Amino acid sequence: MRKIIPFLLILLFWAVNANAQDRFQQIEANLTKLANTTTPGLKEKVDFSVVGVSIQEFLRGLAESNNLNISVDPKLDVKVYNNFTNEEVSNILLFLCREYELDIRFVGSIMSFYKYEPPAKPKKAPTPYEIAVVYDLRGDFLTMDLAKDTLGMVVRKISQESGKNVVLSPLVKQEQIVSVYIQKAPFDFALEKMAYSNGMKVKKTTDGFYLLEPAEEEEPEEKNGRNNSRNSRNQRNRQKSSGSSDEFFVEVKDSAGQKYIWFEANDMSIADAIREVSLEVKENYFLFSEPKGKITTIISKVTYNEFLGYILQGTEHTYKQQDDIFLIGERSLEGLRKTKVVQLQFRSFEEVMEVIPADLKKGVEVKEFQELNSFVMSGSSLQIDEIEELVKQIDKTVPMVMIEVIMVDLRRGRSTDTGLRAGKGDTSSAFSILPGIDILLSGKSLNKVISPLNIGQVTSDFYVGLKLLEEQNYANVHSMPKLSTLNGHEAQMSIGQTRYYSQETQNIQGSLNPNTIVTQQYNSVQADMSINIKPVISGNDQVTLDIQVEISDFIGDPPPNAPPASTNRQFTSMVRVRDNEMIVLGGMERTEKSESGTGLPLLSRIPIIKWFFSSRKKSKNKTIALVFIKPTIIH
Repeated sequence: MRKIIPFLLILLFWAVNANAQDRFQQIEANLTKLANTTTPGLKEKVDFSVVGVSIQEFLRGLAESNNLNISVDPKLDVKVYNNFTNEEVSNILLFLCREYELDIRFVGSIMSFYKYEPPAKPKKAPTPYEIAVVYDLRGDFLTMDLAKDTLGMVVRKISQESGKNVVLSPLVKQEQIVSVYIQKAPFDFALEKMAYSNGMKVKKTTDGFYLLEPAEEEEPEEKNGRNNSRNSRNQRNRQKSSGSSDEFFVEVKDSAGQKYIWFEANDMSIADAIREVSLEVKENYFLFSEPKGKITTIISKVTYNEFLGYILQGTEHTYKQQDDIFLIGERSLEGLRKTKVVQLQFRSFEEVMEVIPADLKKGVEVKEFQELNSFVMSGSSLQIDEIEELVKQIDKTVPMVMIEVIMVDLRRGRSTDTGLRAGKGDTSSAFSILPGIDILLSGKSLNKVISPLNIGQVTSDFYVGLKLLEEQNYANVHSMPKLSTLNGHEAQMSIGQTRYYSQETQNIQGSLNPNTIVTQQYNSVQADMSINIKPVISGNDQVTLDIQVEISDFIGDPPPNAPPASTNRQFTSMVRVRDNEMIVLGGMERTEKSESGTGLPLLSRIPIIKWFFSSRKKSKNKTIALVFIKPTIIH
């Protein structure tokens, strides 16, 4: 077998190549014939070099240069990347057919290029299905191996093989599936066992026909009274509905003083189903209006109340039991309506109404009674009972989560201010050594210092100032708010500060005598530290926290009448922690460095000398923000 498979593969490959070779030989023969008769341009030699040209454009250029009649299928999506030198046109066309799986249709001198479609393989005829039935004429034996075969085909095969007439009762469907295995048994015995194993019986008529009928269940003699009436009525209904779609079966059994119903129906009207089941159960009912629609169902071991609930579900009808009579009618009918007050213990009316499905509330009038946190329902008793059961499952205590938040803002900074300044103006002397040197000498004080040196004097309005000052600052800001919210609801907190800056507006009024009016307006800028937390309690007293933190702060001192600069830091996180477990959110660190100076050009940049002709100011500040969060579940 292993040697045969490679041989078959080689044979198949050879057959495919032979078929393709025959096709190209036919194209070549047609091109040669056309070149020798009406289109000599196919024998001419050409030079072509193309890169990424569509095959339509390539063949159009070839046709114009050699007087060819060429038509190209516009659906062809082929790009040509070739270089042809001193080559015959017919060979180029044959190469294109081989390279891009094309074919040519010849009509006179017209050559039509299109995509080659290989011929479809012939479909194999389906193998006829054989029913496994064999009849031995010598011993009148019948052998059957049936597996999900249709009854009609089986009966036909048995009649053909044995020559005996086997027919079906009108109560048996030809589409019924039968399965059985019988090996060489007497004909009558084999046919009887096949029928028995598939819920049928065989009846042999006086004229030699074999009739297949539905099997009947035998009932004990002691139950003749009720069971015989049930069987006769069900049998009568089957006979009445034979050939139509109204087929049903109903059976009632007593168990521990309770009647249970087994019911089957196929496309049966709801009113007929209620009537037949009520007759079997012997329950009294009254129809205010007949339910519309049909059902197809199989119900096993249900009470009469459950049967009515199932069969009327999804219709405009409902039922109500009053003493020993079941009243059946439309849901809005007086006498079948039910009105009930449902008081809520832990939830509000609006929250509960949003959760109840709209289909469940359809046809039920609901009114809120705000003073008692209750609502009144009026409508079908079945719907009201279902809504009430749903409300009981929803109306439960909602746990609350207390969230302790500790927000720490650490700020450290250092600044240095040095410089020497001099000038003229009205000023008084000032002298400071600690905590930093800040000396300002007026002309009068300066003359007292330089008089003993005999180097002259300065004017009284001349002054000299020297500043050597270093400042350090440290701040630790704490805020410890406590937030409480219901499970699944968001808690918010915001702490901030506001700064104001002025903005001047000048308006000129009048044309001959213009008058300038200056308006000053104070605008505010906000910097906040805000946090939003949404807790969701899960199993094992764990809390999932959806956290959003935003921290904005002012930086530096703005120029006069300019808005203050600010920074903004924010992050979003979702974490899960246990009850009373604290988490830390940090890493939000900001460092600010600034350096400024004033002085005389050139002199303020020369080492050592620059200290006498300039003043400089340096500052460095670092800010670290930490957030501690601790949830506590309160039931």
